[in-house]
Amino acid sequence: MLVLSRKTNESIVIDGKIYLDILRFEGDSVKVGVKAPKNVTVYRKEIYDEILESNRAAAA
Repeated sequence: MLVLSRKTNESIVIDGKIYLDILRFEGDSVKVGVKAPKNVTVYRKEIYDEILESNRAAAA
């Protein structure tokens, strides 16, 4: 896993197509903006895990 440090208003670029912008810090949370092509689906991990579990249950 690559670990990067960023400050407010700094960004991370993935594959020249996906931008993660650090918008602000609020207590122990970080507000992150994501800019990605329309064909790239972006989920919070806990939502993605729920989708995977739902798909597994439907396939059983």
